[in-house]
Amino acid sequence: MSANSETITSPVLELKNIHKAFGGVVAIQDFSLDLKAGEIVALVGDNGAGKSTLIKIISGVHAPTSGTIRLDGEAVSFSDASMARSSGIEVVYQDLALADLQPVYMNLFLGREKVRKPFGMLDRRAMMQETQALVDELDVRIPSANAMIRDLSGGQRQGVAIARATHWATKLILLDEPTAALGVAETAKVEEIVQSLKARNLAILIISHSLDQVFRLSDRICVLRRGNQIGVRETAKTDKNEIVSMITGLA
Repeated sequence: MSANSETITSPVLELKNIHKAFGGVVAIQDFSLDLKAGEIVALVGDNGAGKSTLIKIISGVHAPTSGTIRLDGEAVSFSDASMARSSGIEVVYQDLALADLQPVYMNLFLGREKVRKPFGMLDRRAMMQETQALVDELDVRIPSANAMIRDLSGGQRQGVAIARATHWATKLILLDEPTAALGVAETAKVEEIVQSLKARNLAILIISHSLDQVFRLSDRICVLRRGNQIGVRETAKTDKNEIVSMITGLA
């Protein structure tokens, strides 16, 4: 194998022996996983399994108590979420973290606004154009880039949050229950958007309680139970019964 092909197939993210304890409470026992570009890995488990803690470790909100994180083969240590973002990692949380009283384009550039030099004024036209091009490309169906977030449906808001993550992520997108509060039609649309991210060669880690969704979207499924990593399965080579047994511990 050539050095170039090794680079192509090497993981974007490698987690090795991750352990996280809060005082005397162990949240993650011993977790190892790698994610490749253009791959969707689903993280599943009951409430309290440790899924959200893992997302927060990867995104720099929590530091692991022990273990190593590698990004493109290099060991990294994030002291906060902004360091993870600057390294190309974006998160879409359940609450979306959108500003209701701002238009879509301002939400896309929230905290990273474009300014016109030398006067430092907001370059609203450039931000609107860039936002409209992205939502068109991802087929996020909103009235316009200038629409107010408060006027959008749940599915449209989720689409905007995913578009924002897509715009800034260069390596990895973490999705925490991306369709939890959506109806059937909006869920299907958001799933289409998530699937389209594979073509952008991003690595995607998704938390979902819906096994139907997990089997529709993922390439691999990683199961957590009470902070313990139970196993990883290729989606095409497993079924819901096996995954449910791994989640519950009931054979």
